Amino acid sequence: MSMRAVACLLLVLASVATTSVAARADEAEQKLLTIEQAPGAVFPDADRFERRDVPMTPELRTAIQTRMGSVKPSLWETTLVTFTAHKGADTLGYAVVLEEIGKHRPITSIVGVTPDGKVQDVAVMVYREAYGGEVGSRRFLGQYPGRTSSDPLATKIKNIAGATLSVAALNRTVTKGLAAVDVLYLHPEASPAPAPDTAAGAAPPP
Repeated sequence: MSMRAVACLLLVLASVATTSVAARADEAEQKLLTIEQAPGAVFPDADRFERRDVPMTPELRTAIQTRMGSVKPSLWETTLVTFTAHKGADTLGYAVVLEEIGKHRPITSIVGVTPDGKVQDVAVMVYREAYGGEVGSRRFLGQYPGRTSSDPLATKIKNIAGATLSVAALNRTVTKGLAAVDVLYLHPEASPAPAPDTAAGAAPPP
């Protein structure tokens, strides 16, 4: 076989391998909640949600990272999709959609935070790994409600065998969510430069 034929064969094999990996990744993707359903998953008692999309400016990122302390996100969103949960005239809390890398791919989740800075609830929206999907179960996520930014989640949250990286990703997500809500809603005056809204509107619960 000529060198040219060998090279062509290698290119074909590489293409097949890449296609196979992409197909497995697509098959592994679990879409659990839409953006419309997500806020209702963490604030089921709300009767309406006000959406606010906030661009991730350098100032906002710095403020969030400062509140996260030693916890470092694996990625930064270009825009934070946030919601204020209402019931009648009362504000139940705030929610933010975030992504963190599991083993290879991002896990999309929503974190609900009460007005006193505690986790209301957490829900996984899209899980893209082939393994470790147990992090989306209520049994696992039920460990987060009531947690605050002072809780060391890495030691407080029980691990799942075979899903260590996904658990770590959810811990970072919750830490980032608490920090983002604190910066944008709870204590914006303590931030170097609050980010402006780019979109706002009311969305009914699913």
